[in-house]
Amino acid sequence: MALWITDECINCDVCEPECPNQAISMGPEIYRIDSDRCTECVGHFEQPQCVQLCPVDCIPVHPQHVETREQLQQRYLRLQAEQQQQPEASSRGGASALAAQAKPAEA
Repeated sequence: MALWITDECINCDVCEPECPNQAISMGPEIYRIDSDRCTECVGHFEQPQCVQLCPVDCIPVHPQHVETREQLQQRYLRLQAEQQQQPEASSRGGASALAAQAKPAEA
């Protein structure tokens, strides 16, 4: 994770809906960034949207977790692959459930 939200966060709710990877969520007191989902918007935008929109500038690069653009790109590709698999699994499960409902009951 290269980005993190500091305790200067004012919980303004601007960053969370703008994250294309759903990496930002509310923590116990302030918002937090899920390092397994954050790509710093690589693959989506030129600049991290949370950083661009934060009114108090509380989303710096974490000095102990600096990642290369290549690492962030690999994470983006993994997340995209996972996202493509989810609708397929849902549609298969949904089709099975519909087929089971449509099957006439045996007497």
